Amino acid sequence: MYFLGAVLSNIVIATRESRLALWQAEHVQALLQERGHTVSLLGMTTRGDQILDKSLSKVGGKGLFVKELETAIEDGRADIAVHSLKDVPMDLPEGFVLACVLEREDPRDAMVSPRYASLDELPHGAVVGTSSLRRVVLLKARRPDVRIEPLRGNLDTRLRKLDEGQYDAIILAAAGLKRLGLEDRIRVAFEPDDMLPAAGQGALGIEVRADREDLIELLAPLAHRGDWLSTAAERAVSRAMGGSCSMPLAAHARWQADGALRIDAAWGDPEGNAPLVRVHAQADVGDFGRADALGEHAAALLRDAGAH
Repeated sequence: MYFLGAVLSNIVIATRESRLALWQAEHVQALLQERGHTVSLLGMTTRGDQILDKSLSKVGGKGLFVKELETAIEDGRADIAVHSLKDVPMDLPEGFVLACVLEREDPRDAMVSPRYASLDELPHGAVVGTSSLRRVVLLKARRPDVRIEPLRGNLDTRLRKLDEGQYDAIILAAAGLKRLGLEDRIRVAFEPDDMLPAAGQGALGIEVRADREDLIELLAPLAHRGDWLSTAAERAVSRAMGGSCSMPLAAHARWQADGALRIDAAWGDPEGNAPLVRVHAQADVGDFGRADALGEHAAALLRDAGAH
């Protein structure tokens, strides 16, 4: 590979091989090809894809979805990796950076069900599928009478399990359904006030080696600064709380009409031994330092209110 002006001879994207991951990689591939670059994909199966009989919180967290992709970049087999930002650990390995965050898709959670049109319509004892501790605590706050069961696998696998009757409803990210043209499966997309999203949900991030200044410059036009700042604030909440998928934590930032950034955060106890804690903070945010500061302030408010 060589660097010539603004065009690399070939950019290799490391990607998981699920249908959604491939859509995400192909989306970035198309954006780069529109700018005159030659781009190919390196499909891979990660540990997160292989371990389906245990919850992520018990086997190493969402970093299991990105480690093999980072190894491919480190080995020189790939140049960049495209991630669903909510799957990216809050602290990247030494020598890696997020080169950009793209414009965000719908960040909300969505309920999918063949029989019921809303969460309120679910009967007492209905089985709801999710493996997200965040969704567990938020669902328990809304419907403590439903039975929440683990749900792993890629998007198509989760929908198949629902259609086979293993669940009455499942909770998924609306973004993934929309990206794959499955928006008609959505019964209800929860507003953030009802089901606060995970940090970075709906956004795509591109990871590269920190010393690849050529790639960082090349990828800069793909970035959406407003969404990058808002997701940076969300990720700062999780980082300050020691966040991982083993922590039932939500964080979602929204730009206000006056130009300020408002962040809402929530923490709950999956065992039900403590009440759900929700806080919000707001500030003028014009750079990443201020975004981080806003997220850290929200984390401090959570701790002051009893989160741990």
